[in-house]
Amino acid sequence: MMGWLSHCLLLFFIFFFKGCNTSTSHELSYCHDEESSALLQFKQSFTISASASGLEGAYPKVLSWKQAQGGNNISCCTWDGVECDERTGHVIGLDLRSSCLYGSIHSNSSLFSLVHLQRLNLADNHFNYSQIPTSIRNFPGLTHLDLSTSVFSGRVPLEVSQLVKLSLLNLSFNTEPSSGVGLLTLDGSNFRSLVQNLTNLQHLRLRFINISSPIPDSMANLSFLTTLDLYQCHLFGDFPVRIFHLQNLQNLYLRDNLDLIGYLPEFNKSSRLITLDLHGTRFSGNLAFSIKKLGSLKQLDVGACNFSAGLVPSSLGNLRELIYLDISANHFGGPVPDSFANLTKLFVFRISTSLLTGPIPSWLGNFSELEYLDFGYNRLSGSIPTSFSNLTNLQILYLQSNNLSGIVEFQTFQNLQNLNQLDLRSNSLEFFSEPTAVNASTVPQFTHLKLTSCNVREFPNFLRYQKHLERLFLDRNKIHGQVPKWMWNMSTESLVQLDISENFLSGQLPVFLPWVNQLYLRLASNMFHGPLPIPASSTLLYEAHDNKFTGKLSPVICNMSSLRALDFSNNNLSGMIPQCFGNFSDPLTLLILGNNSFHGTLPQTYTNKSNLRILDASQNQLQGQLPRSLVNCLMLETLVLSNNYFNDVFPFWMGTLPELKILAMRHNAFQGLIGKPENNQQFPKLRVLDISHNNFTGKFVAEYIFSKYAMRPINQSTYMTVDINYISGNDWLTFGSTIKMTIKGVDRYYSRVQEAFAVIDISSNKFEGKIDEYIGSLKGLWSLNFSNNRLSGRIPSSFGHLTNLEALDLSNNKLWGEIPRQLAQLTFLAQFNVSHNNLTGPIPHGPQLNTFNITSYEGNPGLCGDPLPKRCQSSNAPPQLPPSSTEENDSGIEFEWTFVLAGCGSGFVVGVVLADLAITRRRELFVEMVGMLIRLMERITSLKRFGR
Repeated sequence: MMGWLSHCLLLFFIFFFKGCNTSTSHELSYCHDEESSALLQFKQSFTISASASGLEGAYPKVLSWKQAQGGNNISCCTWDGVECDERTGHVIGLDLRSSCLYGSIHSNSSLFSLVHLQRLNLADNHFNYSQIPTSIRNFPGLTHLDLSTSVFSGRVPLEVSQLVKLSLLNLSFNTEPSSGVGLLTLDGSNFRSLVQNLTNLQHLRLRFINISSPIPDSMANLSFLTTLDLYQCHLFGDFPVRIFHLQNLQNLYLRDNLDLIGYLPEFNKSSRLITLDLHGTRFSGNLAFSIKKLGSLKQLDVGACNFSAGLVPSSLGNLRELIYLDISANHFGGPVPDSFANLTKLFVFRISTSLLTGPIPSWLGNFSELEYLDFGYNRLSGSIPTSFSNLTNLQILYLQSNNLSGIVEFQTFQNLQNLNQLDLRSNSLEFFSEPTAVNASTVPQFTHLKLTSCNVREFPNFLRYQKHLERLFLDRNKIHGQVPKWMWNMSTESLVQLDISENFLSGQLPVFLPWVNQLYLRLASNMFHGPLPIPASSTLLYEAHDNKFTGKLSPVICNMSSLRALDFSNNNLSGMIPQCFGNFSDPLTLLILGNNSFHGTLPQTYTNKSNLRILDASQNQLQGQLPRSLVNCLMLETLVLSNNYFNDVFPFWMGTLPELKILAMRHNAFQGLIGKPENNQQFPKLRVLDISHNNFTGKFVAEYIFSKYAMRPINQSTYMTVDINYISGNDWLTFGSTIKMTIKGVDRYYSRVQEAFAVIDISSNKFEGKIDEYIGSLKGLWSLNFSNNRLSGRIPSSFGHLTNLEALDLSNNKLWGEIPRQLAQLTFLAQFNVSHNNLTGPIPHGPQLNTFNITSYEGNPGLCGDPLPKRCQSSNAPPQLPPSSTEENDSGIEFEWTFVLAGCGSGFVVGVVLADLAITRRRELFVEMVGMLIRLMERITSLKRFGR
């Protein structure tokens, strides 16, 4: 009995003391007052904003943080996102990810008094471009630090590298919310310190941080590393190959480090690598040899690298665990290997921008998990396999720019209810859809549908059921007739991009288009008539050129304050150009209004915020002076004002435009002298000047206008283009400068202008005096047209330096003297015209000059030699005298022949002495001198007869 009682008492004391200990532990789990106060103070430093967090499930965790009231002992350890040490009660974890916090965080924040923190997660908030505080060093026991996606900016402090216990460091996705540009920088020395000190790292994520340095070799010493994310960090140099051999490495992201060089080793079967993303780096070598043993690999992206060209590596078909494969833009060619039929787990399959040939494999229809297939920009042929109708999970299908052919029936895609992006552009396909009504519930709801050049003959009927379409391309097809009325009810809230250009569409469009969020509209090259339709004020790009639109421009267009490109050329528009076109949209880059019937003046006000780069108002009925505020358009590269009625002087004030390359003002009423500018300002980049068919007078001094550097030879075939961004950061359109000029005697329209193009055309004016020798130093010139003026003097021999010259027209002037022999050096000369001048002497022989016919030289009675019928005298013939007593010789010295007559008398005695010497010692010289004297006297007599 006593034994039983002793046993019971023993159990009682055991449970009693255990309960006491439990109670004590529970008491200690209440957080310390100073830490509770610090958390509340931290909470008060921010506002709650739903837009501060973007991830699904975000909510303001700190709303549960409340101060104890009425003696109630509320522990902060129970607050949402707060974790305490059960033994000490200190706060050791703070998880405030996606908590909708907005505001700045500084080094004196109460947060940094929580010195026992081991885990800190502030991801997916908006810290208003704060720098990462240096007080982060107050957390020496920190093992997890996640500050990703929280709008931190500036330099990553060295103090982060002092957190030597870190196993996870995530500073990724701190980017500008509107543009996605990275906000953080990490200099090379701090990067090396971080890698050397944080030897316990398992996860290192620095995506979108500008590091701009090589990767330190010591990175290969991080033996615990499982994830390394250095996506778009501006890294360069050689990638340490030993990193690939880290035993625990599973995920490696090096994407978009354009100057990072490396090669892949031959991996061992023991490698645990699951993700390998090298897209957009300069990795090279033999891909097939390197990765054939990576049996655990699930994601492989080596797109846009430099791996060895050749056939698509068939060994990739052995990586049967792959769910993501991208080998695009590596110059792989040939057919898609049949071994790839093993990759049935693929979700994403991309081999775009390569050299694939042959048909699209029908076995792709067995890839039941496939969501994204991209074979665009290859040389694939044949038809689209009907087995694609089995890909019920397919969401994106890109087959654009191949050699595919055959009829594509919409029925093929009818069963693909998840398909939302379809791009079949630029093949030889014929897209066919049933004209009859279809069941709206069975039609896939597209967001992107691109059927450019698919021989579409009518608006596909299924479009009437599209509610979420964002981008629709039906351009370059064979669609006739009017736009169906149901189009105006299609996707009115979602459509941002519509291209129906280059068809045979006609009829009148609604005055106001229904798509309220439109950004991009192309109606060009059709037969639309009536008033020009007005798209949404949000529109960035609007092209309606080459139609039959009529009437005045609505002032409502002035509401399009974000417009970047506007092209209404080649229509029948009339009235005045709205004055707002000068300043209604600061982003406006391209304004083309040519070949209409606009009258009045150009818009008079242009601001210094202007981004205008191309302005073309040619072939209208504009008049008056040029607006001097154009000097504010500091980005202006091309100004085309030809074929109007402008009446002004030469615009030397445009010499302050630092980017101006093309200035075309032909066929106007510009007039006056082109004198020396007051500030000696040349046009710093001008390469094309066309002022032909105006009323300019006086001398043309090229040095006043052209810079030798601007007119230098350019040995590249690039074009003068303007890239305009629209919709998102990856959507660009390229526009070229266009111009109509007389080149090689023919009016030519240039839809693109090469950067090397250099032209001066001052023809059909009233310029006089001699040709400026300075032109011979403009060595990049392609074409020079000085015809139909009153120029005199000799052709400068310095023209022989213009070795790029293809066309030279000096016809219909008053030039005299011989054609310089140096012109025979112009081996590119394809058009040459010096007709109707007063030129004399032999035509020089040269590989090009000998190819021109008689019309190039006619109207010069003193010229001789091929191709003219007039034969030249012996090479000892005396030089030709100038044709006029008032014209200039090549040295620029003017003289009267009456002075020569006076000089004859005074030199008679000297002549007798010289004659005696010549007769007795050089008889042939004497005969020649007498002949010269006779001809001279005949000339003098002739001059007297005409009263000279």
